[in-house]
Amino acid sequence: MIAATHVCKHFDRIDAVKDVSVTIKKGEVFGLIGTNGAGKSTFLRMLCGVLKPDSGEILIDERPVYENIAAKRDIFYISDDQYYLVNANPIEMMHFYHDFYPEFDSTRFKSLLDKFQLDPKRKINTFSKGMKKQLSVLLGVCANTKYLFCDETFDGLDPVMRQAVKSIFAGELTNRDFTPVIASHNLRELEDICDCVGILHQGGVLMQKDLEEMKLNIHTIQCVFQNQENEAELLQVLDIVKAEKRGTLNLITARGKKDDIMAMVNAFSPLFAEVLPLSLEEIFISETEVVGYDIKKLIF
Repeated sequence: MIAATHVCKHFDRIDAVKDVSVTIKKGEVFGLIGTNGAGKSTFLRMLCGVLKPDSGEILIDERPVYENIAAKRDIFYISDDQYYLVNANPIEMMHFYHDFYPEFDSTRFKSLLDKFQLDPKRKINTFSKGMKKQLSVLLGVCANTKYLFCDETFDGLDPVMRQAVKSIFAGELTNRDFTPVIASHNLRELEDICDCVGILHQGGVLMQKDLEEMKLNIHTIQCVFQNQENEAELLQVLDIVKAEKRGTLNLITARGKKDDIMAMVNAFSPLFAEVLPLSLEEIFISETEVVGYDIKKLIF
């Protein structure tokens, strides 16, 4: 488990990370969302022990990570612009990482290179951006660490490769002790893989939510009523997040279980009523608008 408590990091007058507290459970896929400059990369570098927090505490499996070699052996960090040795090829990078990660699976790495059609002896500096991203993920997965920290890992990958990488992550989660933390500026990229998402804004965590719990406890209903009195009474009994009207059609986003919400709606004899599926993006837009933020300006 990862526990960050009141973590702060300053660079001169810039508050890169400001009073961040998050808990990342073992075996879950955690998405860290935020615009460029929100503090995602700085926070990840502190998680993996590259940077030391100015204040606060970061514990990984109840151990401090900064200058802790034992803790760092459980972590593989993929930066947004991953470093490779000058003129190295994938096989040479495999040997490089094997020296740091004794559990590195060289046989599997070579097999994955073949599946991803990456030439094991081609110089990495001749690879495209997407190919370099693929290689970094393969190195990270084959290091067999408990924790994999990914900074904009899906940026530069085409849709097919994104799904391939997500499939690999799913297999790792099933077969071993594995906890990926994925930072991205795009919520849509993480919707189908994350268990929990935290939104980072201006150096602080705006909110952290379990996705499954969110999806079960917020719904949008479109409905039409015979008269305005019924509409008004319904709005009084629902836990409203957002409500708007388009002609006679009401669009209501409310907290609660689906069956409970529909029971309340049906109690006012609507002419028409149905629940609309909500995307993760729509859920977060609704939640953040309640606390005074326009998430569309923050992360899209």
